[in-house]
Amino acid sequence: MKLAVFSDVHANLPALEAVLADIDARQVDAVYCLGDLVGYGPFPNEVVEHIRAAGIRTIAGNYDDGVGFEREECGCAYRAPLDRELGQRSFEWTKAHVTADMKEYLRSLHFDVRLDADGKRLLLVHGSPRRINEYLFEDRPLPSFARLAAAANADVILFGHTHKPYTKLVDHVWFVNVGSVGKPKDGDWRACYAIVDPAAAPPAVFIRVPYEIERTADAIRHSDLPHEFAADIEHGGATRQERTD
Repeated sequence: MKLAVFSDVHANLPALEAVLADIDARQVDAVYCLGDLVGYGPFPNEVVEHIRAAGIRTIAGNYDDGVGFEREECGCAYRAPLDRELGQRSFEWTKAHVTADMKEYLRSLHFDVRLDADGKRLLLVHGSPRRINEYLFEDRPLPSFARLAAAANADVILFGHTHKPYTKLVDHVWFVNVGSVGKPKDGDWRACYAIVDPAAAPPAVFIRVPYEIERTADAIRHSDLPHEFAADIEHGGATRQERTD
């Protein structure tokens, strides 16, 4: 079985459209989204509607939860005061622009999905099996991964949130970060998603898809969103080192 799994679209409609077109050409068995449909980008309603209309099974990201329930903050972590200020401006803009209908959809999303495929147990989450907004960076200490592996009751854990793709095997459990469709942070501006083969080792191949990035960047610069976010997507997050999502 082959699955297409993507995450962190962040209101970047051209990136989502390009990824879905690429997935369609690969004839996978199922498609899953690991959340964060909205935030930072200029097309939140369009992205949510696209996902909903396509019937893609989607779990909630921390930004979806924050916007859907109109919370005070998005559950993001920032290293610098400027990053926090820009992030809060994005959050308030997104809450103000997402429609009531789209917020109702975001509130309906579950926080995880469990699957059995090719004899393997898959757990799909946004941040980690423990918390929707926990950052599982690849360089996290090994004992932390080992604790998650022991408690997850899964052979493959699929997640996003950090916007940096990787695979890591810890105590016979594969950790797969599928990267980000709409806001990569590893220096590659192209949209990223994963083709997952649960029986393979490693169980994921990362696909990079070019898209009409100027369309998104221009829309950001013509909106009240912080214009720094346009440069972020143009440079694959390489111009700023904040831990946001």
